[in-house]
Amino acid sequence: MPPFNEEELNKLTKLCRIACTDEEKKALYGHITNILKYIEQLDEVPTDGVKPCLRVLEDRTNVMRDDTVGELLSREAFLANAPSHVGGMVRVPPVIKSSNP
Repeated sequence: MPPFNEEELNKLTKLCRIACTDEEKKALYGHITNILKYIEQLDEVPTDGVKPCLRVLEDRTNVMRDDTVGELLSREAFLANAPSHVGGMVRVPPVIKSSNP
């Protein structure tokens, strides 16, 4: 693993858009360094002959069922559950606001 240094920390904070004071950068550097040291310890664990674990509970499988159409709500019942509707459609708040007046 390449060494983690202040230059790498600066790249990381820029990529993550994290604004840090010098004091916060020192603390963050210490925390990340401790995490990387722990990961290096895990590299020392002998894993020869251990098969990869793709799932925690490998003996379990998803129970799949046919996708069938069930009983549908009428439009009136569906719209009765909507907080607001117009012309037979559910009204939702705007997601993108126009900059035009």
